[in-house]
Amino acid sequence: MVNQEYGYGGLLSIDMETEERANKLMTYLQNATQFGLMAVSLGYYETLMSCSGSSTSSELDPSQKAAAGISPGLIRMSVGYAGTLEQKWTQFEKAFIRM
Repeated sequence: MVNQEYGYGGLLSIDMETEERANKLMTYLQNATQFGLMAVSLGYYETLMSCSGSSTSSELDPSQKAAAGISPGLIRMSVGYAGTLEQKWTQFEKAFIRM
């Protein structure tokens, strides 16, 4: 989403296809590179991330998740304002390459 006055927001998503792969990437992002924190809420000044299918959307049945485009491995990230964009990108790359 974009606001013409402020620009793009910091909400990103990446589909890792399975919950296992999503949790593995989030573990690397949190523990190996300090990219952000795993959480069910995405409102904080630090970068937060969650696997939506097993957290915030866990009450939906599989057909509802499919209709909403929520795969088992969908990670939602709210990029915080701690650190620079370059730092965040480097942290993300290191964790993703490790996958």
